[in-house]
Amino acid sequence: MTSDLPLARRDLIAQRLAAGQPVVAATLAAEFVVSEDAIRRDLRALAAEGRCRRVYGGALPPAAGAPAVAQRLGEGRERKQALARAAAATVRPGEFVFLDAGSTNLALVEYLPEDADLTVATNSIDIAAALLRRQDLRLLMVGGSVDLLVGGCVDASALLAVQRLNIARCFLGACALSPETGASAHDAADAEFKRALVGASRRLLVLATNDKLGALAAHRVAPVAAFDTVVLEPDADTALQAALAAAGANIVHARA
Repeated sequence: MTSDLPLARRDLIAQRLAAGQPVVAATLAAEFVVSEDAIRRDLRALAAEGRCRRVYGGALPPAAGAPAVAQRLGEGRERKQALARAAAATVRPGEFVFLDAGSTNLALVEYLPEDADLTVATNSIDIAAALLRRQDLRLLMVGGSVDLLVGGCVDASALLAVQRLNIARCFLGACALSPETGASAHDAADAEFKRALVGASRRLLVLATNDKLGALAAHRVAPVAAFDTVVLEPDADTALQAALAAAGANIVHARA
């Protein structure tokens, strides 16, 4: 089978990955009569969109239930900004703040108090880039191998770096928040990194959009009672709010 259209070829590869099929670069190169370099470019582009996970020699389908950060950045912008405004109001001058990777936490950067002598650490590429534009903040980047689905570093190097920190206030990213199982994450390495953040932080906060409430992800991170503050949307489900409060959550609402 041949194709002179790279985008058409890429779409066909994406369809196979979406159907749960792993792909091998050498096999695809022979099938489409192109070079392996061309196939690798296709796979890099698909990985950047969160449509596959690159592995040696090819790619695997993305982890179930885990849209890439690039896909999430433009979703629900106004709702995330409202959550960010409410959450940023809790930050105190001189604090060492950690912003965990996530599109909702990215919105926090704009609303952090100005000229408040803040040091802000993050493992997120997008958050670090936004923080660089704030001349009144000191930035600490937690590095390592970047996970494209997470949008940041969650490998062993990042884990070790976090374990050496004394974080005053951590805004933890959560893929799901349930009264019964607390905060959870889709990716195992991301969940392990988040558990390290929980252990290194004196105050723990989470911003939860309505779609995350009552949802479940594969890997547990922390129970609801571990959070000092849970920031919710003003129209969050009342039954779930009551259950979160009963589980020990101190709830703060964003303004409509």
